[in-house]
Amino acid sequence: MGAHEPLPGPGSRRRANGSLESEILSLLQSTGTALTPGDVAARLSAPLAHTTVATTLARLHTRGVLQRRPQGRSYAYSPVTDEPGLTAKHMHQVMDGGKDRQTVLTRFVDELSDDDENLLRRLLGTHE
Repeated sequence: MGAHEPLPGPGSRRRANGSLESEILSLLQSTGTALTPGDVAARLSAPLAHTTVATTLARLHTRGVLQRRPQGRSYAYSPVTDEPGLTAKHMHQVMDGGKDRQTVLTRFVDELSDDDENLLRRLLGTHE
């Protein structure tokens, strides 16, 4: 630790990058209803400051993972889609960020298991 960094308090642990976002997203997906930052904070496995939860929710909203609607003096957040939909959205974002779409898709398909390749062929309506 650097000379100016505060020492962690007794029993404190830092979360791994993305673990708070994952926990919040899972919580919102399991509730089936929009929650405010206060609602989310109250339901998390470890206590966190309201501002930390609100900031994380806002980031997820900015990235298009959550939608929000005004509720009182705050917002209520809910997922834009279910977990498979979010995975598909992420795959599209990765593909959109690449420069050589054909090579990326080719390598992706080359690395599929036989079962996944057969599933993909059925979904595309092609058979070899």
